[in-house]
Amino acid sequence: MGRRIPQEKKFVSGLEIIDIAEEGKGVAKQDNLVYFIERGVPGDIVEVELQRKKKSFVEGRVVKVESPSAYRVDPFCKHFGVCGGCKWQHMSYDAQLKFKEQSVGNALSRIGKVNVSEMEPILASEGTTYYRNKLEFTFSNKRWLTDLDEVQPGDSMDALGFHVPGRFDKILAIDHCYLQQDPSNVLRNEIFEFAKANGISFYDLKFHDGALRNLIIRTSSTGEVMVIVVFAYPEEGQVDLLMAFIHERYPDLASLLYIINQKRNDTIFDQEIEIYAGRDFIYEEMEGLKFKVGPKSFYQTNSKQAYELYKITREFAGLKGDELVYDLYTGAGTIANFVARSAKEVVGVEYVPTAIEDAKVNSAINEIHNTKFYAGDMKDVLTADFIAEHGKPDVVITDPPRAGMHADVVARILEMESEKVVYVSCNAATQARDLEMLQEKYEVARIKPVDMFPHTQHVENVILLKLRK
Repeated sequence: MGRRIPQEKKFVSGLEIIDIAEEGKGVAKQDNLVYFIERGVPGDIVEVELQRKKKSFVEGRVVKVESPSAYRVDPFCKHFGVCGGCKWQHMSYDAQLKFKEQSVGNALSRIGKVNVSEMEPILASEGTTYYRNKLEFTFSNKRWLTDLDEVQPGDSMDALGFHVPGRFDKILAIDHCYLQQDPSNVLRNEIFEFAKANGISFYDLKFHDGALRNLIIRTSSTGEVMVIVVFAYPEEGQVDLLMAFIHERYPDLASLLYIINQKRNDTIFDQEIEIYAGRDFIYEEMEGLKFKVGPKSFYQTNSKQAYELYKITREFAGLKGDELVYDLYTGAGTIANFVARSAKEVVGVEYVPTAIEDAKVNSAINEIHNTKFYAGDMKDVLTADFIAEHGKPDVVITDPPRAGMHADVVARILEMESEKVVYVSCNAATQARDLEMLQEKYEVARIKPVDMFPHTQHVENVILLKLRK
């Protein structure tokens, strides 16, 4: 926790935003202090309300734009500034791309000591709204009130929407979200109104009671839609009442599922899925390949841009058809199956057993016979014996979680001495850390950032490493 700021020193005028920090906040400097400013855009001159003070930096938020940056635009969503979803809506998309590219370059050069002079331009997302194929909403009886809300005694405090940043127990009611295509918005709003009209209680995040807990909507590039309603403590007949309403109102849903989750957390990975109508999966499609996506499946949340990301990965791998490929952190085997037609064999490894089952199913439905998948902790699976059994790979593709690769995995890659390593990352800082170690034997040949999540600070990056001769 930072130090408390006296009221007379809470506001500072004339601060110029000069940069963007990795977490997406604007950066200003004054009187030997660094300021991290929520909703600040480089080029702005702003008045700021200070919120927390540490020894060498201060955190705050913009309360008045005294002189707007050329990069500043009007946010298009009325929930901007309260909802934590699209924090860069106040910045033009060209500017977002510029700062994402800059963020990747800074991390690689500063942490990984990588020469980024020939880094390729970031690949923009063709769609900047309605691009997500999965959203999870929360039901709550504790609605977050904004400055615009007028509440009278006895008014309902129920909400269906997103968690307010920093508040586990408060939910912002969402009217229209620009992240997911139809029927997401109308479906969510109709479920909300039906539940209220029929006295179905909303979950209390503090006391853990109430009937309705979460709503998960998955859409796909094939046009199929999956709806999952998560209940906590429904009264008799309420599950059938709501599910029947959804089914009658949306008879074309490919998958209508429900879950009874009475745990203290929202995760559904250990929960039993009940099918109300349709099947327990939807299909995604990419370059003629079909992928089964279930309620617990991992699939890149921007389907169109995932295709571009995988094409770049395959291009960097430069496969000719006779290579053995290791796909580390394979997830549901999407990349492994995507490149399999261009390789002799692909061996995928992933920590989550259910994801590996999905990977095997996806190979089977596409009649891909040159893939093998194994579940387990990467550092424990990828041993000398494993490599001796399956062969030394010609190409390694690795797409680890945000934390990057375990040092033992990096060491094993160095031991294998594959000709090429294609490193896909959603966190350039941990990617750079791993690259610093990998450069003992590898040189960076290509770098290509990819924007998967417009209006956020998040960015993917693909790097091709070649073994030093």
